[in-house]
Amino acid sequence: MMRALLGRIGLAFAILVIVSPAILFFLWMLSLSLKFEIDNASYPPVFIPERINWGNYAAVIESKRFMTYFFNTLIVTGAATLFALVVGVPAGYGLARMRARKAAVLILIARITPGLSYLIPLFLLFQWLGLLGTLWPQIIIHLVVTVPIVIWIMIGYFETTPMELEESAVIDGANRWQVFRHVALPIAKPGIAVAFILAVIFSWNNFVFGIVLAGRETRTLPVAVYNMISFDQLSWGPLAAAALIVTAPVLLLTVFAQRQIVAGLTAGAVK
Repeated sequence: MMRALLGRIGLAFAILVIVSPAILFFLWMLSLSLKFEIDNASYPPVFIPERINWGNYAAVIESKRFMTYFFNTLIVTGAATLFALVVGVPAGYGLARMRARKAAVLILIARITPGLSYLIPLFLLFQWLGLLGTLWPQIIIHLVVTVPIVIWIMIGYFETTPMELEESAVIDGANRWQVFRHVALPIAKPGIAVAFILAVIFSWNNFVFGIVLAGRETRTLPVAVYNMISFDQLSWGPLAAAALIVTAPVLLLTVFAQRQIVAGLTAGAVK
């Protein structure tokens, strides 16, 4: 009993040590976004401001260019996630039923391979096609990130679904497509939800692809925040407010769907 209690205390302490830098960074960024510039430049630093400045958020939201980047991010993330589900869910089902372990491992390798490995050849391809500066290159290259994770999660879910239901449907005269559509797909709805959430998170936060492939009017939010950093002038308040606005949707999605995310990652493990 005492050993179990000490183990829990040790685990809680380790988790606190690991997450505390991220929490402190988030709180400091929140403090910067609520202060005036004179308070942000004061020494010693002031963590809790005496006067709250909501003008930093208003300046960011009222910025026409920032809202353009926001809608660009919605389009790129939504399209990349939709295409990934359309391709990844049937692929995951096929690989799960074929027991294609080697193919699943290759997909996982494609997921963990650095995106820069694909960036240079795809950049040259998009340049040759005349698509640079549009949203299409970002949507297509985001599939490199989203499709493997969707396939990997769906393989784990489809491998846990009972085969007896599909065999019964085959006996009743259903073909493979009907079995997938009417039997396997409804059972795998929780897995599809997890795949959707993770695909949105990975696509929303992507920075490298946007800064290389996007044009002036087709940049996404991570690139927009980066572009607020300049050599001649740096306003910490609006910069922190913009960073929090970019982080908020993914953070809220992660908090409310954390159980589904953990379940999806566990189901997608190698069995």
